[in-house]
Amino acid sequence: MRWLAILCCGLLAGIVQAATPVSIEQGSFRFVPLDDQKDTPARYRLSERDFTFELEHKNDLPAIGVSVYRLRFPSPVVSETPENNTVHAEYYRPMGKGPFPAVIVLDITGGNQMLSRHIATYLAQEGVAGLFVQMAYYGPRRPPGSKLRLMSPNISHTVAAVTQTVLDMRVAAAWLASRPEVDADRLGITGTSLGSFISALSGAMEPRLRKVCVLLGGGGFVDGYTNHPLVRPYATLWSALGGNLNGLRKLINPVDPLTYAENLKKRKLLILAASQDEIVPPSMARWLWESSGKQQIHWYNAGHYTAVLYLADALERVLHHFKNP
Repeated sequence: MRWLAILCCGLLAGIVQAATPVSIEQGSFRFVPLDDQKDTPARYRLSERDFTFELEHKNDLPAIGVSVYRLRFPSPVVSETPENNTVHAEYYRPMGKGPFPAVIVLDITGGNQMLSRHIATYLAQEGVAGLFVQMAYYGPRRPPGSKLRLMSPNISHTVAAVTQTVLDMRVAAAWLASRPEVDADRLGITGTSLGSFISALSGAMEPRLRKVCVLLGGGGFVDGYTNHPLVRPYATLWSALGGNLNGLRKLINPVDPLTYAENLKKRKLLILAASQDEIVPPSMARWLWESSGKQQIHWYNAGHYTAVLYLADALERVLHHFKNP
């Protein structure tokens, strides 16, 4: 049964490995904007430039026809944290010649990265290359023992980290497009929870990413979270310091997918949302759906965490979205 194959995919990825010698491919690729970037805000624009990369073979998963690699390339943004200035990713490549569709996969807020690896592995075993990219200050991009995170109460830091991550995704898309085994006309991006917001932003800014899938996300941060129990203490503090909602919108709107929903009308967008979501208010998914052209949206009768019960169905929908023309 297909659901059993989906659930076993992650187990196979960890257990069935072929012993192969480690090899590292070193090379370069060029980022060239596909348009004049007039619809891209200045903070998200990238000029034409060359990037180097290292692609290290990690292991093969012959039982499901997937090879796994570690990818590294320099971020186009130089932050004050040296570790954060190298983008780390894992490339899940279907065995065979291709050309394959390819999808960037982004993680949740505080997970162990198992979900994103599972999604990338599942896509690859079904003939869609998956590139799990570490966002700014995630994993090896965070100094050992550091409390630095992409998201924090420090709004300026968060905005800078999100901006850097979106630019990193634009470069990652160019790397995928440069690969001979990848179909450069069939690239996409997906993410879950926090990763879904970054996916929507990146898809809006990078025309190579023609398909976008938002899992448990949406847009409209200020209106969606003003009275949210998790955010209320920070909102109270903001008000006590003399802040107001308009001032907060001015700070946060540059990294809110809803701000750029018009660009998402040019992409094929799928939103998978939870009607009882206690972390991302369902209204935020609805607002993004309405503002981006009322494309595909599917609701699960679940909360943010209980949505995992529908993982098999969600993976089928994600695969169908990215694999079909």
